[in-house]
Amino acid sequence: MANNKMSREEAGRLGGEATAKNHDKEFYQEIGQKGGDSTSGSHDKEFYQGIGRKGGEATSDSHGKEFYQEIGQKGGEARGGSSDSDDGKMSREEAGRKGGQARARQRRN
Repeated sequence: MANNKMSREEAGRLGGEATAKNHDKEFYQEIGQKGGDSTSGSHDKEFYQGIGRKGGEATSDSHGKEFYQEIGQKGGEARGGSSDSDDGKMSREEAGRKGGQARARQRRN
C-alpha cells in the first residue's frame, strides 16, 4: 500500500500558494510592518549589526569582484554620480568599484 502522506515541504508550498491567492500586496506589507515593529522592539543595535554583517559575508562569499563593480556602477548611475566631479569627492560609482576591488583582494588573502 502506497504512503499518501504529503511531506512538510509540499504542504508548506501548497499552503503558501493558497495564501497568496487569497491576499494582496498590501496584506503582505502590513504583516511585514508588524513583524518589523515587533522585532525592533525586542532587539538592539548590535543584533541588526550582526545580521547585516552575516548577510554581507554570505553575499561576498557567493559573489565575485565583478558583482561589486556592477552594483557600484549601477548605484553611481542611479544617483547621477560622476568621477569627473570638480568637488574633489569620489563618486559613488568609483567608491563601489574600489570597494569591489578591495573586497576581492581580501578574499584572495
